[in-house]
Parts: sequence; C-alpha cells; structure tokens
Amino acid sequence: MMDRAMAKKLVADTEEAEADQAPSGLLERTLGVIELLAAHAHGLPLYEIAERLSIPRSATHRVLTSLVERGYVRQERHHGMYQLTAKIASLAFSFLAGSGITDLAQPVLDQLARETAELVRLALIDGRELIWVAKSQGSPFGLRYDPDMGQSGRLSCSASGHAWLSCLPEEEALAIVERQGYGSREEFGPKAPQTPAALLKYLRQARKRGFSMVSQTYSPWMSATAAPIRSAQSGEVIGALVIAGPHIRLTEEKMLTFSPMLLSAARELSLALGASPTLVSHQPRGPFFG
Repeated sequence: MMDRAMAKKLVADTEEAEADQAPSGLLERTLGVIELLAAHAHGLPLYEIAERLSIPRSATHRVLTSLVERGYVRQERHHGMYQLTAKIASLAFSFLAGSGITDLAQPVLDQLARETAELVRLALIDGRELIWVAKSQGSPFGLRYDPDMGQSGRLSCSASGHAWLSCLPEEEALAIVERQGYGSREEFGPKAPQTPAALLKYLRQARKRGFSMVSQTYSPWMSATAAPIRSAQSGEVIGALVIAGPHIRLTEEKMLTFSPMLLSAARELSLALGASPTLVSHQPRGPFFG
C-alpha cells in the first residue's frame, strides 16, 4: 500500500500539474514572475522567485525556461540569477509609439523641462495605477532625479498619486490606496503619509490648489509637484504631469513659482492626448481610467 508521505506527494504533484495545464493558472504564474523580476532589475535566483511567489520550484523553473526560450528573461551563467531582457521594454515602447502618446506628449514635456530646468514626467492611469510613460530632463548638470520608466508610482506618497487622488471622492481615493498599500518611510521618504488622516491632508491641499506638492515623501531627497491631466472629451483624469527634483533646489517657493507653467502644460496635454486613438477609444472605465 502507498504510505501517507507518498500519497501526499502524489496529490501535490497532481495539483501542480493541473495548475500548469490550466491557462489561468499558468498565465498568473508567468505574469507574477515577470512583475517580480521587473521590480528587481539585478535579477533573482530561482529559489527566491519560487519563495516570493509561493510557487513550487519545479513549476517556477518551467515558467522561467519558457520565458528564456522566448527571449523575455536571461539567466546569468555564473550566478544563476534570472533577469528580464529589454524585450519587455521594447513591447511597451512599441505600444506607446503606435498609440501616438509619446509623439504627442514629448514636445510639451520638453518645453516644460526647458522652462523649469528640472525633470518632467508623464504618468498615465492604467486600471488603478499610475505608470510612467514619458519624461524630459531639463537639468543639464548638478543633482538630477531620473527614475526608470514603465514603473508604477506609489500613490500614497507621490505627487502624481496625490494629483490624481485629489480629483476623486475621498472614500474612493482611500480605498485605492488601501489596496495598493501605504509607502513606508523606510522604503520611500521620511515624510511619507502613513495614515488616512495624513494622506487626506495632502489631498485636500492639492484639491484646493489644483495641483499637488510633496517634499521627502517619495524619496529622502526629492520634491515634486504634479497636476492632473483630464480627458478633453469626458473630463475624467487620465494621468498626471510632474516636475521633480532635489528638495534642496526644488523648494516649496519654487514649486509655487512653477505652478502656472505646470497647469498650462497639463491643459495642453489634455488637448494633445485627445488626439491619441488609444486614449480616445477608452471610456472612463477602460484600462486607462480604472
């Protein structure tokens, strides 16, 4: 007769095989691996990927092997670390280029970057996240804040997040943040809001001004100001325009000085992005609106 240990292993192997064969299970695991590696640019070993995603190592290896074969992941020969390749980024940039978003937005970003001599970024709403899709660096020297593109911003402590959330009913804004989680002060900035009351104070100020301002909330040394970008057709917020830089240079006084230029550029982007067939085709509850 089969002993208990063997029976338990057989059940586990059967469940694992069924999960691999189920399209939804396999897709969920594959996307989980891609998203995890996207957050760890230097790569992760197989065992850590499996542990973080709570997937058996054998199943994790099958997913990684498939991604390697298709060119989305590479494995270092010496350390065995798995990393994403540039193919993922190329897909994103191909989509943005095809949608016309970057072509329409870039001149506006470049102009604002020249006027402010700071980093200017564009984030678009994707579901219930803000994704950085374009930027222009206005500072030719000195300290520069230059984050990676394609990442999702933490809504609770970013200027872009506050700009968007300030346009929503407070109950809805807090619910979105609760789902994503509050950015910790250890991981982000020493002034990152940690409670609903603290966050609402920022959002109410942003709503009153028409734009947000933060300092040392997203990074220990960064300040940023952001304005919401609205659809010219529906009036719904579709993204945020951000000016960011070192807090010792980008002071509150300077951010207030920049605000007329920021708001003017945001209005210009609202009209420009209205010409994008990708954004026009999405109604307020589509991928770019949540």
